[in-house]
Amino acid sequence: MTSEDLQKRFKPFAYRLVPLCEALPPKKISRIIQDQLLRSGFSAAANYRAACKGQSKKAFKAKISIAFEEIDESLFWLEAINDLNLVPSEKTERLRTEADELTRILAATRIKLEKEEDQ
Repeated sequence: MTSEDLQKRFKPFAYRLVPLCEALPPKKISRIIQDQLLRSGFSAAANYRAACKGQSKKAFKAKISIAFEEIDESLFWLEAINDLNLVPSEKTERLRTEADELTRILAATRIKLEKEEDQ
């Protein structure tokens, strides 16, 4: 998978969070989760995009690390929505799967970068 392919997954992921957040019930916890989920989802997409802009390897690793943390946080908030039964689990299933896959991809990328540094 190329960096362009991955960028094409991050941005739509962030955009798909908007209707989910708008569908959450009007509760205090929903407002907290909405804010955090939108911030982390969009931050993951923006940081991955920045990582791909041809900076130094050190800058690339830093941005990948931030994107990893943000997408993993997004997964946490999606799981919280599911665990708290704020919407039917079917509404979060595809997003949870995508966040999990993106988290795993970025984790593998970080591991590869660290191994390359050690050599």
